[in-house]
Amino acid sequence: MKISNNLPNSRLINQNISHNKNNSPLELVKWMGGLQGQDFHGVKWSIALRLNQNNSLPDIENAFNDRSIIRTWPMRGTLFVIPAEDVRWMLQLCSPKNIKGALNRRKALELDDITLFRCYDEFTKALQGGKQLVRDEMYATLESAGISTAGQRGYHILWNSALKGIICQSGIKNNEQMFSLTEEWVPNPKILARDEALGLLAKRYFISHGPATLQDFIWWSGLSAGEAKIGHQSANNFLLSEKIADKTYYFSAETQSVNQKSCFVLPGFDEYILGYKDRADVLASAHAQKVCPGNNGVFIATIVINGAVAGTWKRTIKKNKLQVQLFPFDSFSINLIEMIGIAFKRYANYLKLEFNSSCISF
Repeated sequence: MKISNNLPNSRLINQNISHNKNNSPLELVKWMGGLQGQDFHGVKWSIALRLNQNNSLPDIENAFNDRSIIRTWPMRGTLFVIPAEDVRWMLQLCSPKNIKGALNRRKALELDDITLFRCYDEFTKALQGGKQLVRDEMYATLESAGISTAGQRGYHILWNSALKGIICQSGIKNNEQMFSLTEEWVPNPKILARDEALGLLAKRYFISHGPATLQDFIWWSGLSAGEAKIGHQSANNFLLSEKIADKTYYFSAETQSVNQKSCFVLPGFDEYILGYKDRADVLASAHAQKVCPGNNGVFIATIVINGAVAGTWKRTIKKNKLQVQLFPFDSFSINLIEMIGIAFKRYANYLKLEFNSSCISF
């Protein structure tokens, strides 16, 4: 099987965007290995669009509230949504490198080990017994103990405490995620030996994100090259490979290679864009700055046509109606605008909002 002519479509299928194979948020998140979670509102749509079209926002939020999926900082020390049961082995696998890489930042913020251990104690006292607190309440807990959260100190303390497995983002209150003690929110996490964890993470990545390169996996996971290679070798029995130009791509033996017309509207930070070190297979380099202006790390919501990023979009909500503004890279035909309208109708249904063609502007 050759995937070279249809690589973007193969990714749409494997990422469950064009072919919805999973029935629940937990099944989907487990299949993906994890989904970029920097934007909480966006990642909820990332999950929903990969499930059947009947899933609404409350359905996705229920998966956070029922403790099946959580948001924390595993791969690359970046926010991801992961299966709750996998939090322990993922953090044990990825956290040491992330914590070590932040030593200079800790010094700049004047956060020594003694201060951080005090923070762990304060969080434990404030949250034990199943309590949940929003971010401002977490900061207030530290301030009342005489620990400053000024500048970026508060965020770094939360980040470090999560990497240590002390806290995680859990249920939702007034559209904001709360924090809980990880050992209480996930009382029976899976425990894996390191090599087994490396293999499982690699298997999940290549099966769901493939066709992808080893460099893509190294970047996505944040693992060292040596560790990533161990994981890849363990997963290789489940994979096929194909060399395209000077790159070797790995993918599941069940990967389909098909020509199909499709249109999807993705949130910012979606795995279809961010799940790879090299995004040129789906995003032309001439347009990369339009998706991430100035390489500032903030990724804008995209319109994907036949597997290729064809533009960006912004939304506004007025009363009970969804309105969207499109920013195409090239002009859109009438037929294409109709396809885009159908894609946004699905998004509006997910939000339980009204939408029609008059809600689209340029």
